[in-house]
Amino acid sequence: MLRVRTYYDFASTLCYVAHRVFGEMHGDIESLGVELEWVPLDLADLLGWPRGVEVAPERLRNAERVAQEHGVAVQPLRVWPDSRDANAAALLLARGPQEAAFRERVWSAVFEERRVLDAPGTLEACARDVGVTLDARRLERARDELDFRTEVAASEDVTGVPTLMLGEFPFGGIQSRETTRLVLERWTRKRMAGSRPHG
Repeated sequence: MLRVRTYYDFASTLCYVAHRVFGEMHGDIESLGVELEWVPLDLADLLGWPRGVEVAPERLRNAERVAQEHGVAVQPLRVWPDSRDANAAALLLARGPQEAAFRERVWSAVFEERRVLDAPGTLEACARDVGVTLDARRLERARDELDFRTEVAASEDVTGVPTLMLGEFPFGGIQSRETTRLVLERWTRKRMAGSRPHG
């Protein structure tokens, strides 16, 4: 399997849409020999956005348009929450048995149940729902790792989320299912051709 880093932030409505779209495409993606490796970053830090303030109207309209284009029913978050602890918790669970369930639980809680991501108790409740107890000290260390991952993403010219890293090339945003499949198919063909021995 070829791993494709998929940068995201739990606060992003577009990432929720990507979560749903890529979930529907799981069979197609897997058949290409590709595995998405979901990697959280701190989008507010990456782009210098303030936390806890109303999202600009044009960003809300864009999120609504993209969701409708992909057939995902969602109301964009109107206030940008502090997602650092949720993203850090996902890093703690990376590649573990509860990682995917935790991502699903947080996104469904925030975008379907309309729970406030950074409200007291929300993160802990999501973790408990998937059988995870969050340790404060480990979470603090994971916050440092989140800062590092965000710096790495910036060095890779990531300018938003979701972003698929196709080798050194950041493939940002959410394209149509067909376009996404074709791009991944072309990329895997090139990778496989480059890995064959010559002579």
